[in-house]
Amino acid sequence: MPELSAAVMERLRAWTYALGGPGTRARLEKLTPPRNEYGVDPYGFDAEFTIAAIAPLLWLYRKYFRVQLTGVDRIPSEGRVVLVSNHSGQLPFDAAMIEVACLVEKDPPRAVRALVEKWVPTLPFVSTFMARCGQIVGTPENCRRLLAADEAILVFPEGVRGLNKPFKERYHLQRFGPGFLRLALESGAPIVPVGVVGAEEQAPALLDLKPLARLLAFPAFPITPTILPFPLPSRYHILFGEPLRFQGSPDEEDQELEKKVTEVEAAVRELLARGLAERKHVYW
Repeated sequence: MPELSAAVMERLRAWTYALGGPGTRARLEKLTPPRNEYGVDPYGFDAEFTIAAIAPLLWLYRKYFRVQLTGVDRIPSEGRVVLVSNHSGQLPFDAAMIEVACLVEKDPPRAVRALVEKWVPTLPFVSTFMARCGQIVGTPENCRRLLAADEAILVFPEGVRGLNKPFKERYHLQRFGPGFLRLALESGAPIVPVGVVGAEEQAPALLDLKPLARLLAFPAFPITPTILPFPLPSRYHILFGEPLRFQGSPDEEDQELEKKVTEVEAAVRELLARGLAERKHVYW
């Protein structure tokens, strides 16, 4: 998409406004991320490009996954914040749906910066696209700089262990890594737990071809009932919890830090249980 003509970009933006519904254009005009003389932020995020780029994702959000949203206003409208979510579905449509929700459903909108694995920018054409849409490799230094600039970041503490787990382990959280909590303590950022119901069923993993994954330098190569990257039309329910605020030093003992991590994990687990209890069917 970086090389698309201005006319095509304008048509995509018009599609975004139409899919978003009444008031979408006015809300998105409030999106004012930091810019340099080239019209992007220090990491390459381009708001105008993003508004055009999310058009197909917004179609997925509205028409395909038919996202049901709860509690998006619990995300602070300004200031640094860490969104912590479960991760699933083989491909990160869950991250995309969270980001779309924060752009088109929240007023004023928030551009959420999802943290991606180090291998993602090595994929052809992906690096530039991801950067212009605000995604960034999840190194501690990148996170510190974003939080220091009062940005909202989205982390998945399960990592690829959550994304590529087998279907029999659906909605069973993998152990959360503690890195996000150290960053929150260091920056004083609140943590908003997020539960995503529906992504587990979009591409159930039957098995993982580990030798092929190693050959391709991928973290996993799952075999699913669908041909990736085409997901099944499972219905999403995204739930945002109340912000959690923690006191303490980012350098405190692992045992003390683990208590706080467990509290965040429990909050995400509670949101998942609520979403699962409320849904009537996986696909409608």
